Amino acid sequence: MEYIFKIFRYDPKKDGHPYFQEFPYQTDESKSILEALMDVRNEQDCTLAFRYSCREAICGSCAMVINGQFDLACRIMIESLKSSLIIIEPLPNLEIQKDLVVDMDPFWEALHKVQPYLFCEDKVPTKGYRIEEKEMEKIFQYINCIMCGCCYSACPVASRDERYLGPAALAKLFRLVKDPRDTRPFSNWSRVNTEGGVWGCDTIFKCNEVCPKDVRPADGIEALRRKLVIEKIKRIFKFRK
Repeated sequence: MEYIFKIFRYDPKKDGHPYFQEFPYQTDESKSILEALMDVRNEQDCTLAFRYSCREAICGSCAMVINGQFDLACRIMIESLKSSLIIIEPLPNLEIQKDLVVDMDPFWEALHKVQPYLFCEDKVPTKGYRIEEKEMEKIFQYINCIMCGCCYSACPVASRDERYLGPAALAKLFRLVKDPRDTRPFSNWSRVNTEGGVWGCDTIFKCNEVCPKDVRPADGIEALRRKLVIEKIKRIFKFRK
């Protein structure tokens, strides 16, 4: 089969503006988009820049926009697109470093702000902590997040408000708050009770739509909103008593 790969190109160090470059590509094998990009780089233009690592849809490094859809290049097979023209673009909402490589710092900084780890002081015994299956069911979907950044890049709020933490960070926080082992105080996680946190979400579910692992970050944001309201009500009644 013969294909045309129309790839976004931009090197801030030498290009005045972004552009698309077309590469003819022919293969008789069943190959992924990532494998095709590697062939293009190795055989046609060694300056083409893109990220990848595990090649097994686990690391999230090769997230990009393929024919208008957010996905992982390593898991999308060329023939599944049913098109001889394949357009490859970098993730939006993030500064382009070169070609398909974007600066993920804003994404990681947002994640860092929610302190994405368990607070386990004085609760977990030294021999371990058994989590019941029903407890795991409440957080399992959020554990599947591979931090690919698709949800952040597709989020219209993140595109217009740099204060917004984004879907991945807020969903990760809900996963930790709901973990029975976590002991973080309310004063810690209630800091997201702002327009830059849970109330900044427009609730259009674009993050759910683009997530390659079906994490559904918007569900976590909605659940975090409910938990915040419930906890505040509890504290009001406790104060009155």
